[in-house]
Amino acid sequence: PDVIYVPENSVFRLNNRSISWKAPRNSSIQQQIKLLANKVYLLPSGYKVQLVKSANQPLGSWKLIGTRAQPCMTHKPCTVSGGGKSEISKSIADAIIHAPFYVSDLSDSLDAVEKVLSHNYQNRFKNQDRNQDQRSILDQDRSLGSVIQLLTPSDSYTDQHNAFIESIPIETKELVLLLKRLYKPTWGQDWKQHFGVTMINGVPGHELRYQGRLVATNYLRVGYETDKSWRIFRLRKDFSPAQKIQTGDDITASILVPRNWLTVEFGEIENPSVKLVHNCEYRLFQRPDDAIIAGYDHQTEHDLSRSNNFLVNYEPIPQVQAEEIIDDVVHFDEFTEPMKRFIQKVGQNISSESYFCCSSYPRVIAGNPSKNPRYLQNRPDLDNPRDQYVAEMGLRLFRHLTLDDPIHTPVDVVCPGRRNNPPEESVRCLAVFNPIHYLPLPEAFIEFISSMTGKSPSTTGAGSEGALTKGPFNALLPIHDLNAALLSYIISGYNPFVTASGYVGPNFRVDHDISLLVPEVFCRMERHERDPEWLIKNRMLEPVPDLVYQNRTLPSSILGYRITDDFINRFMARIFSHPSVLFTESMLKPELQDLDAFAEGIDNVMSTHRRVAQYYFEDKSIKYAVPPLVALLHIMKDGHYQNKTLKDSEIRGLFKREYVIESEWYQERLISQQNRDIVRSRRIEAYLGTLESTSELQEKKSQIDKQIEYFQSGSYLKSLVGTIGRDPAL
Repeated sequence: PDVIYVPENSVFRLNNRSISWKAPRNSSIQQQIKLLANKVYLLPSGYKVQLVKSANQPLGSWKLIGTRAQPCMTHKPCTVSGGGKSEISKSIADAIIHAPFYVSDLSDSLDAVEKVLSHNYQNRFKNQDRNQDQRSILDQDRSLGSVIQLLTPSDSYTDQHNAFIESIPIETKELVLLLKRLYKPTWGQDWKQHFGVTMINGVPGHELRYQGRLVATNYLRVGYETDKSWRIFRLRKDFSPAQKIQTGDDITASILVPRNWLTVEFGEIENPSVKLVHNCEYRLFQRPDDAIIAGYDHQTEHDLSRSNNFLVNYEPIPQVQAEEIIDDVVHFDEFTEPMKRFIQKVGQNISSESYFCCSSYPRVIAGNPSKNPRYLQNRPDLDNPRDQYVAEMGLRLFRHLTLDDPIHTPVDVVCPGRRNNPPEESVRCLAVFNPIHYLPLPEAFIEFISSMTGKSPSTTGAGSEGALTKGPFNALLPIHDLNAALLSYIISGYNPFVTASGYVGPNFRVDHDISLLVPEVFCRMERHERDPEWLIKNRMLEPVPDLVYQNRTLPSSILGYRITDDFINRFMARIFSHPSVLFTESMLKPELQDLDAFAEGIDNVMSTHRRVAQYYFEDKSIKYAVPPLVALLHIMKDGHYQNKTLKDSEIRGLFKREYVIESEWYQERLISQQNRDIVRSRRIEAYLGTLESTSELQEKKSQIDKQIEYFQSGSYLKSLVGTIGRDPAL
C-alpha cells in the first residue's frame, strides 16, 4: 500500500529509517516497521509524514516532511487573462533553484558568526517594555523564524540595533541561520567543529560541509531586474513547498450557504456564510510560460512527453531534428528526464514525414516564437488520485468524520489576480499595483465590474474582459451576475486580496512569480493574520494615498490598501532567509518608479471605469441592479452618486451585511427563491401524479407534500437568510 496508517505515539527515525510505537500505549511491547520512501504515513490526527529526497543536504539527501490536515483554501475568481489562475495551484517546487553553500573564508566566517551569537539583543526595541527577552540565538525556546526576525531591520528596533543588523554580511547571516537550524544542545560552545570545507591543492575551498557532507542551499526567483537578470532570494533552511490540491482553474462552480446549513465539521472559518467551490473542467488549457527554459517547468515537460496531447502554438519539429537537439548536449542535458527520454525515443524511430513537439520550442510566427503556446493538461487530481485521497482522509481523521460524511472545504482566502504592463506602443500603462493589495468591497467591485487587464500573451491587447471577466461566456445580462456576486461577498464577509502578475510598476517584470508565491504566504498565516483590519492595525497594510500630479489630484486611493515592509518582514520571513530585501521601496510604492507612468496608469483605470459603467446605462440594465451596485455604477460614470462619493459613510454603509439583511430588496430575493422552490416542487408533484401508483410512489408523494408545506412556511423563508436568494428579474 502507498498510504499507511500509524498510531498517534509513532516515533519516526531517519537515522535507521524506522517507525516505532508501543502497543498498547503504556506497555513495554514495541512495534516497528520500516520507514520507506514513496509512502505516506497518516496519524490519527490527520497529520501526514513522508520520507522525501532533498537537494538541500545538511542532514543527508533525505528528510522527513510533515503536512498538517487542515488546508487553506485559496480561490481566484474574477481574474483576467494572464492573472495567474492556473499558477495558484501549481507547486512552487519547480521554481526552486539548488546550489552549494558558498563561504569565502571558513575561519573568518565562523568567527563572524560567533560575534553575532555573543551580541547583546536585550535592548533592541525602542519600546523599553518589550525589552524583556533574554533568549540567546541558540536557545531551544527561540525558533528559526524568531532568529530571522531578530536579524531583520524593523521600525520597532532602535537605530543602533538596525545599524548592527545592516553591518552583518549576508554570508554571516546565512551561516547563523544554518547553525540555528542544525544546532544541538549537546554541542554547547563547541559548534565550529561540525563545519568544514574541502581542501583543494592544499588550500581551503569554498563549498561548506556539515559533518563531512556538502551543504546545499535553495533559492527562489521573484521577478527580474531592469537588465532582465533574475532576482534570486535564498529560502529558509526549513522551507518545504506546500502540498496543493487543485480545486479550480479557468471554470469553477461556486455556491454560498449559511454556515448552519453544513451539518458536519468544516474547519475554523468564522464567516456567517461560506463559499464552496468545485472544478468544472476535466482538462486544463495551460500556457506554460516558463517551459521555454529547458528543465524549469517539470510538470509541462512531463505532460508533453506523453502521448495523446492537444497542443497549440508549438513548433512541429521534423523527427530528423531530434538528433540535432540530442547532439547539443549542453542544452539537452538541461531537460528533465521525461523530456530527455521522449526526445531520445523520437530520435530512435526517425521518419522523414513525421513531426514531434518539444516543451521549449514554441511555434515560430513571423520570425518570432509565439508567446501563447498552449496544451490541455489532465486535471492533476485525476492523474494522481493518491494526493486527493490522502488529503481527504487526513481531513476525515482531523475532523472526526465517518466515510459517509461529506467533506466541506470552504474558501479561506479570495485572491483575484490582475495583469499589469508598462506603456508599450499603443497599449496604455497599467502598472499601479504593488505585489498584494487589499480592496474593500466598494473598490473591489469597481475593479470586478471593469475587469480591466494589461497586455497578456493570451490576448491581442489590453482592455476590459467584461464584468467578473465573464464577458465572452455569459448569455445573461452582466448585471444579474454582478448582483449575485456582490451579495455573496457582502453576506459572507470575504475580503478580496488582489495579486499582481506581469509587472510591479513599469520597471519590474515578475511574470507569474508572485502568483506562485502568494498561496505559500497565505497558508502560513494564521486566520486572524489574514484579517484586513488586523493587518491595517498592525501597519502591514497601508492605504494608497491620492497623489498630486501636475496640479491635479490622482484618485489613486481607488487601489485600496497595499502591503508594507512590516508585512514583508513578518510573513515573507516564513519563507525567505532575508525578507527585507525581497521587494524594494519602489516595488511597494510603484509611483516611485515613474510618476508619469503611474499617473497614466491611474488615468487608464479611471477612464476604463467610466467607459464600462456607461454600458449599463446604455442598455438600461441598471434598472435591475441592487442598490449598492446602482451607487457604484453612478460613481464609476460620474464620480458621485446623489452628490456622495466612495469616501462618504452613506455609500460605504450600503456594503454592510446588516443593511443588506434588513433591506426590502433582499427580502424580495428570498421570497422569489421561496416561490421558485414551491413551483419546482409542485412540478415534481404533478409529474408523480402521472405515474402508476405504487407504495414507493406514495411515499415519494408524501415526501413532496411535506416539502411543499415546509417551503410555504415562514421558517423556510427565514432559513434562506444568508443565501443570495434569487434575482426577481429573472
